[in-house]
Amino acid sequence: METTKIETWNKPNNIPEFKVEPIMVLFLSFITCGLYLIYWNIKIAEVVNAVTNKELISTPVAVFSGCCLPVNLYFYYILGKEGMPSVYKITGEIEKDQSTLLIILGLFFPFAAAMIVQGDINRLYNN
Repeated sequence: METTKIETWNKPNNIPEFKVEPIMVLFLSFITCGLYLIYWNIKIAEVVNAVTNKELISTPVAVFSGCCLPVNLYFYYILGKEGMPSVYKITGEIEKDQSTLLIILGLFFPFAAAMIVQGDINRLYNN
């Protein structure tokens, strides 16, 4: 009997698990009038900070990004510019800069930007 061992030497061990279906992010954000996005920002900041091994997004920035538009744009800029490429590196995908897309969606449709980020974060937990 042959078993296949999953290689985990290249994956950080301290990534907190925050796996939510992207459609649930949309649903919960809509039902709570955006209050769920404040909680979501905090949890995504924890995951991204663990992936990058540094405090890329602080908790106050994550909280205020759910309440204040300029901070929201900064949150999505940092997430797209530095956070998501680190996630792509761990998942083995092509590293791409999504900061422009996330800023535009964060300005007009923050629920959609959150769904895109959550879908990419979920790939961390597929293995």
